Amino acid sequence: MKVLVNGLSQSSSLYWGSCFTRHSPNQSAPLFLGLKNFPSCHAVGPLAPFSFSFLPKPFCKSMATCVDANPLSRKPDGSQTDNYSGNYANFCRPSFSDAVPSAPVCNNVRTLHTRTVVDETGKEAELEDLWLKMQDEARIDVDQEPILSTYYCTLILSHKSLESALANHLAIKLSSSSLPSGTLFEIFSGILSEDEEIMGAVKDDLRAVKERDPACISYVLCFLNFKGFLACQAHRVAHKLWLQGRKVLALLIQNKVSEVFAVDIHPGAKIGRGFLLDHATGLVVGETAVIGNNVSILHNVTLGGTGKVSGDRHPKIGDGVLIGAGACILGNIKIGDGAKIGAASVVLKDVPARTTAVGNPAKLMARKLDKIPSLTMDHTSHIAEWSDYVI
Repeated sequence: MKVLVNGLSQSSSLYWGSCFTRHSPNQSAPLFLGLKNFPSCHAVGPLAPFSFSFLPKPFCKSMATCVDANPLSRKPDGSQTDNYSGNYANFCRPSFSDAVPSAPVCNNVRTLHTRTVVDETGKEAELEDLWLKMQDEARIDVDQEPILSTYYCTLILSHKSLESALANHLAIKLSSSSLPSGTLFEIFSGILSEDEEIMGAVKDDLRAVKERDPACISYVLCFLNFKGFLACQAHRVAHKLWLQGRKVLALLIQNKVSEVFAVDIHPGAKIGRGFLLDHATGLVVGETAVIGNNVSILHNVTLGGTGKVSGDRHPKIGDGVLIGAGACILGNIKIGDGAKIGAASVVLKDVPARTTAVGNPAKLMARKLDKIPSLTMDHTSHIAEWSDYVI
């Protein structure tokens, strides 16, 4: 690595000291490199979010530091040889002023994170820029928990786009010794950067989780920690590969997602936009299943076949459907738009739109739903009227 000092290149080995961090996505232990004789050092490129000002500042204007390193987003499976130890947070507090361009943090987040678009009818509407919002949320989190600086830099702040960050995050999560994250990153980034339809669905899924799940306090925490969201995005890539005829690779991704997230969605299944997979553990979706837009599904749900037929053998879920935890919907049946399936129900027949099905085997409740259940996330409305269901 070379360091530029007043325009002159010098070896960084002359300045081993107290406080500079380098890492790979699979390596959380910091490598400490200090520039003893320098008043300030600012990293650029993939390390741009780190800015150090722990030394006197009279010479700040005359010094520039340039770090030559491989971008994290291009080689997420970088070197694993660094084993230096130390407490980064105790030496210096990172400032993210040098991060990739984004709006500054302020109270008027609606102005900063929205842009005006024209819809199909010619009307103007505001569309939130999720990537800028996520970056600012990450900076706020780091300000509250400085110990997470490296974590947020690797997964959010060192990337210039949501596509790159998502490809990197999924690659790290699903990698193994025989399937390096660099290989997976190339697969994910290739699909995500070229397919605007998938990225539009990714953003709609983020908004769906934030709006419908009371446990989701920010977009960035959903992106980093909600395995239902991550499993769905990995499936979107696998489904694209499946449609391209790359079925072996698509099935490999399905298997890795099943092992890591405990979510088993066949790459042939079709999933619409605005999908909320809450908790996610134990979900099984068969090959010919179709899930519409703005659907909410809880954990341990099965959209499976009956075991009797081949071909088109899995459920078709309409728009706005809510499926409770533990429900089983079996066979090539249709769940109508805006329907609700109660927890632990076993559904073997078509369910009309705007109706509620509960029980084993499931029975229809008489009252029609007047609201979209997947948006309200109301699992218990009119329960007093379920005289044949209440224990």
